Amino acid sequence: MSPAADPAAPIVDPAAARLTPHAVVRTVTLLVNPRSGSTGPGAGERARALLAEWPVRAQVIVLGSEDFEAQIAAALAGKPDLLAVLAGDGTARTAAALAGPDGPLIAPLPGGTMNMLSRALYGTTDWVEALTATLEAGVPRDVSGGKIGGHVFYCAAILGSPALWAPAREAVRRGRLDLAWSYARKALRRAFGGRVRYRLDGGPVRRAEALALLCPLISRALNGSEDGLEAAALSPADAAEAFRLAYHAMTSDWRHDPAVLTAKVRTARVEARSRIPAVLDGESVLLGPRARVRFQPRAFRALAPAPPAAADSV
Repeated sequence: MSPAADPAAPIVDPAAARLTPHAVVRTVTLLVNPRSGSTGPGAGERARALLAEWPVRAQVIVLGSEDFEAQIAAALAGKPDLLAVLAGDGTARTAAALAGPDGPLIAPLPGGTMNMLSRALYGTTDWVEALTATLEAGVPRDVSGGKIGGHVFYCAAILGSPALWAPAREAVRRGRLDLAWSYARKALRRAFGGRVRYRLDGGPVRRAEALALLCPLISRALNGSEDGLEAAALSPADAAEAFRLAYHAMTSDWRHDPAVLTAKVRTARVEARSRIPAVLDGESVLLGPRARVRFQPRAFRALAPAPPAAADSV
């Protein structure tokens, strides 16, 4: 962990520099996880050099092997104007959840594999570009999201057997083809046989292969609305229908596929015979056999150029 910047150091007037005119950013804490997907071991020093060019009190903390949540909480206790996170989706999601709607501004920079939240806000996989754009032209904005038990998501959640493919993808990324094959076989055994039961806003019970929930940050169907989630029940009956759904996703709007049922909701309940596999903002999670999803109108505050670069994706 790097030492904090000298609190007696002079603060340069942001109006005289290139800092964004839309927010007061005098102190910046940047958390770096050098072991995340695309960060690299030299990211901490590069971040220090970049922040030294700005008229801010900057502190760069390289996360160690100990409890990430405790380290993030300690950084938030310092009350920086901006907490930037250069790490994977899970670390960024934890920082946003701990900050909450009344905490400091959060900048989830792309440092992981999928970078769903950072892509939605910045539209780039280059963290230097994202941080520079944030400091130059960032605008504070409330980000809504969803909550499932003790888990949160700000882009999308997928509940059901298709989520079982996520561990196979991660095993391939790590070069563990043996594990990837094992996970893929498990996913194939569950495909079209492990359907979930769901209820949307207290409506009738229905069945689907998977239930996807998209947040306003990335959903085109919500048209910027901040009062609910877009629910999409995916129900391909066999492999042929699954390929058709994939084709529509690549060539047109997947919502037009007859195997998809969509609605705007604030709550959802999902049940299955066993524990429910899920992917929350790109991270695999194993839920219990019953899960309740709730919409969060104000989950945390982000600093990002306007308009956000949200891209609709399941």
